[in-house]
Amino acid sequence: MISRRSFLSGLAAASAGIALARPAFSNPAESGTIQTRAIPSSGERLPVIGMGSSGSFEVGNSAAELDPLREVLKRFFAGGATVIDTAPSYGTAEDVIGQLLEELGLRSKTFLATKLGTSGREAGLAQFQNSLKRLRTDKVELLQVHNLRDWRTQFEVIKELKAQGKTRYTGLTHYVDSGHDELAEVVRTVKPDFLQINYSVISRSAEQKVFPVARELGVAVLINRAFDDGRLFSKVQGKSLPSWAAEAGITSWAQAFLRFALSHPAVTTVIPATGKPDRQSDNLKAGSGPALTEAQRQSLINTVG
Repeated sequence: MISRRSFLSGLAAASAGIALARPAFSNPAESGTIQTRAIPSSGERLPVIGMGSSGSFEVGNSAAELDPLREVLKRFFAGGATVIDTAPSYGTAEDVIGQLLEELGLRSKTFLATKLGTSGREAGLAQFQNSLKRLRTDKVELLQVHNLRDWRTQFEVIKELKAQGKTRYTGLTHYVDSGHDELAEVVRTVKPDFLQINYSVISRSAEQKVFPVARELGVAVLINRAFDDGRLFSKVQGKSLPSWAAEAGITSWAQAFLRFALSHPAVTTVIPATGKPDRQSDNLKAGSGPALTEAQRQSLINTVG
């Protein structure tokens, strides 16, 4: 991934773009305060910036590996964020998250999401029990079917666990454009509380089917891969920020890309993964300021090509 430090403020032209209704923030005028959006099925509000853990939290137990993540979490919660997404398949991520949340006394402040990514009812139940042990908790806020694997069985398991108070919300996930059509169909079938999908300036397929279904049925949307695995930073290497960035309160390309994802009215929370404290602070800044206009969105699309 290209370093963000090389992508500092400057000039570029904004142009007209696609017509989208601008999403409502909880406090659009209060600069520096992370904004929130409502979960449609409950009305509970979530901060618009969350955090993923794939890769970034897949580390060992050495101080050199854990100390930066400890600071990442401190900055995350100090900035008003709460949503942390993980999965059993993310190496040691569940173990590390559980250890650090317990150590820092932050579990009660966390909207913790994990996934079922296996086949068969008994395997799903066993995987969940193992996740609880690894996360050092007795329940999670959100439990999702990972990439639609055995979704009929696993979603029923999740509903059972919700009825038992082991999770508060149900969800479905995918992470590639090729899964969007199926995800939209499954969302219509089971009507989860949440869906999680990839969306970025250069990967906008979710706008075609997934987002319209989410808005129609009242499903909260988590966004993964908002930086497109770092490819967005490569595309703007050596380029200055758009001329409108300062007016929008944007001081880095990372903030611009996160605000792009948040500017779609279907989106609830964006969950960029990072293991670096300075990047965590930078990501959180994307959670305040006005929503991007249609012209600003199109400007970013034009800039990255």
